[in-house]
Amino acid sequence: MFTIINVIVLLLIILFLQYLNKKHVKFSNRVFIALILGIILGLVLQLIYGATSEEITNTVAWYNIIGTGYVKLLQMVAMPLVFISILSAFTKLKLGNNLGKIAGLILLILVGTTAISAGVGITSASIFNLNASELVQGDAEKERGASLEEKSAEVTTLPEQIIELLPANPFLDLTGARSTSTIAVVIFAAFLGFSYLRVVRKDEETSKTIKKLIESIYSLVMGVVTIVLRLTPFGILAIMARTVATSDFAAIYNLGKFVLASYVALIVVFFIHLLIISLSGLSPIMYIKKSAETLLFAFTSRSSAGTLPLNLKTQIDRFGVPDGIANFAGSFGLSIGQNGCAGVYPAMLAVMIAPTVGINPLNPSFILTVIFVVAISSFGVAGVGGGATFAAIIVLSALDLPIALAGVLISVEPLIDMGRTALNVSGSMVAGITTSRVTGELNKETYQNPVLKELGEA
Repeated sequence: MFTIINVIVLLLIILFLQYLNKKHVKFSNRVFIALILGIILGLVLQLIYGATSEEITNTVAWYNIIGTGYVKLLQMVAMPLVFISILSAFTKLKLGNNLGKIAGLILLILVGTTAISAGVGITSASIFNLNASELVQGDAEKERGASLEEKSAEVTTLPEQIIELLPANPFLDLTGARSTSTIAVVIFAAFLGFSYLRVVRKDEETSKTIKKLIESIYSLVMGVVTIVLRLTPFGILAIMARTVATSDFAAIYNLGKFVLASYVALIVVFFIHLLIISLSGLSPIMYIKKSAETLLFAFTSRSSAGTLPLNLKTQIDRFGVPDGIANFAGSFGLSIGQNGCAGVYPAMLAVMIAPTVGINPLNPSFILTVIFVVAISSFGVAGVGGGATFAAIIVLSALDLPIALAGVLISVEPLIDMGRTALNVSGSMVAGITTSRVTGELNKETYQNPVLKELGEA
């Protein structure tokens, strides 16, 4: 009975959001309203039932139909969007001979900012004097630690990770079956793009037919993306209600210093993103204004892959980044050089855990080693999947630090992961914008235009 009531309340809020849509309330305002209402609904549910109650468990299962369902729809369109957008960029001759330079710049920015993020994470952990030996481990934390140690056996070497990026079976990768599928699809699409350029030189009539086909498929895929994006307010409402309703506030309080140190580091790195934008001769205020909705969704969904369609639409429609560069930056940013998951987080863990084995975390050689390992290992995350958890396993294993101690943070993982995911997405957008600016392909007029093109509109 209580579950039915809770579901009805959610449906009534959805009807209210739909009413706002009919009244032509701006898409961005509806997204923000959905976020606030989701937080309120989650708090009310937790106050009435308790985070671990059967009522909450049953309610969340129904809420997931909308919340998790929305993320899955975004993931559904992500791979076709990446594939056809890269191909489309070749037909518009926006990549051509600059492909190597573009890919190199994007990777340099992603990995470089990850190294900087590691330094920020180390600094924050040191300032807050974080020490893993002071944390209390309960049964859940010990089980989590044992699970992490088992997963460490799955970690492979960097050369093997790089080989995993290559598309041995592109049709398998188009299904998203592997953790490196997105990058593999980018590589496959690039090969097809170069093949198209060869056809242009040898058979102009055939190339026109191919171009028309690609443009038709691109229009079709973008239509699906637009339909899915219009569901964003409903998805954010359900995701936020679920997250708040199931949050363990007692654990968050007990590990408050780590949560605070994490968010201080994440915010500092975000300001570094704004500094990079400024050094590129662009307005950081405009960046915040135009990326807010996408970063907000990344924050609530905790899914970089799910955020990819919004990421690409934001770069292309709001920032004036060419399709090809936006797709390279967005796709690479899913699994290489993640500033939050592969930069800040594992560096902070290394500093926290080092004292437990008698290592001085402030030793300059240790700090430099951590930064170097984090930067190199940010490539390795793509090969094993699992985001921040595997990034931590890779780094801690390379530094010969006990992996199990990372399990003590299991109760606050969701809260920290929200900020990490938003920072990952911001890093990929900054890479796309900066690369476009350096190569002279950024449409500065679009970037500076204060009028926001709605992400949920065609």
